[in-house]
Amino acid sequence: MQELVQRIKKIEHGFKHIIEAGSLILKDKTQNHFDLANSFLTDETYQVRMLAVYLLGQLSTENTDALHILETEVGKDENWRVQEMLAKAFDHYCKTLGYENSLPKIKKWLSDKNPNIKRAVTEGLRIWTSRPYFKENPQIAITLISANRDDESEYLRRSVGNSLRDIRKKHKELVDKEISNWGNSKRVEFVKKIVTK
Repeated sequence: MQELVQRIKKIEHGFKHIIEAGSLILKDKTQNHFDLANSFLTDETYQVRMLAVYLLGQLSTENTDALHILETEVGKDENWRVQEMLAKAFDHYCKTLGYENSLPKIKKWLSDKNPNIKRAVTEGLRIWTSRPYFKENPQIAITLISANRDDESEYLRRSVGNSLRDIRKKHKELVDKEISNWGNSKRVEFVKKIVTK
C-alpha cells in the first residue's frame, strides 16, 4: 500500500494513475476502504487526496457516509485537481444509480452554498445531453445548469457556460431560448459570452 501511495505522489498530471491505484485498492477485500479513504483525505499531497475522492466516489452508491463526506468535506479542498476528481465521483454516483433516479441529489448539490459542490455537478455530468435521461430531456438539463448562471463564483459560472455551450451544439434553439430570458447582469453576460462563442 505504501509503495502504491508513494508511486502516485510522483505523478503530477492526469487521472488515469489515480483510477488504476484506486481500482487495485478496491480489489483488496482485506482493507476497510472507507477508513482508508478517510485517512487519505487528510494527506498533504493532492494526489493522495484525489485517490481518497476516487475511493469515496466508488463507495458512495452503497455507503451514504461516503457520499456525505464528498458533499460536505471534499468541496473545501483548495486543489483544483481534487475538485475535478469530485466531479468524476459525482458522475459515477449518478451513472450507477441512474441519472433520473439521481435528480433529487443533483438538485440538492446544485443548490449547495459551496460553489465547488455545485460545479461538481455541472462539470461532472458534461456533456449532459450525452447522458441517459438528459439525452431524452435536454430542457431539464438546460434548466438545471442555468440555475447557477448568476453565482458569485466565476469558476462555477465558467462551468455553467461551458456546459450550456456543449448542449447548444445539438440544441441551439432550446439554449438560445433559455439565455434570452436571463436578463443582462454583468455575471450573466459573462456566461452568455461563453455559451455563444
